Amino acid sequence: MDDLALLIDLHRNASRQGPGGDVETAQAIKLSGLTQGKKLRIADIGCGTGASTLVLAKELDAVITAVDLLPDFLTELEQRAVNEGAAAKIKTLAASMEDLPFDGNMFDAIWSEGAIYNIGFENGIQAWRPFLRPGGILAVSELTWLTEERPLELDDHWKRVYPEVATASAKLALLEAHGYSPIGYFPLPETSWMDNYYRPMQRRFDAFLERHDESEAAQAVVEAERVEISLYERFSAYVSYGFYLARKFVD
Repeated sequence: MDDLALLIDLHRNASRQGPGGDVETAQAIKLSGLTQGKKLRIADIGCGTGASTLVLAKELDAVITAVDLLPDFLTELEQRAVNEGAAAKIKTLAASMEDLPFDGNMFDAIWSEGAIYNIGFENGIQAWRPFLRPGGILAVSELTWLTEERPLELDDHWKRVYPEVATASAKLALLEAHGYSPIGYFPLPETSWMDNYYRPMQRRFDAFLERHDESEAAQAVVEAERVEISLYERFSAYVSYGFYLARKFVD
């Protein structure tokens, strides 16, 4: 089994495939101004098993196209949507965020929590902008430095894993440079990382390793996650996901 298949297996039954929380999604919805809209069309890109999708469906008068590359995650989302009575408001689409089959000016909002890093923040905000109607909302959470200076160990790790990590001011400047007007920002709290993502993942490690006969590949996946968790436990004051809200600016 390759590394991608192992990661899918580790995260398939998780509520979240990255840091976040229902409270934080609801906070972003409030900042976005979307609660006043009717019959909205929203794309949730990189939705995973649908934690944010389900909050959007609960909070808004909208039809949500939930997009993920991995059909296994979408199958889980579809079942959760049925269980929560939200299936009529959610359509799933297995597609790459680099090759989305959408028309121009199609959506009132594009949502993406903890996923835009797959194609890079700057590339993503440019590639997705044409799909937004004039004045449409972009809402993304993105790995963000909370300080200008940080421990070398942390800096080296995240610059190696995700070279686009930067401060909020740098991310906001990119939004402005690429045709958006920023309307809100906040960093995710520690609970979004520890309680909602890392601790549940740690509880899955033993069963995951047992399923894969303690293979070297499975142990490598777990060890990489443990390194990341340890870094966050020691250095949470320096890094988080920042939640960015912006409006598509039209000349």
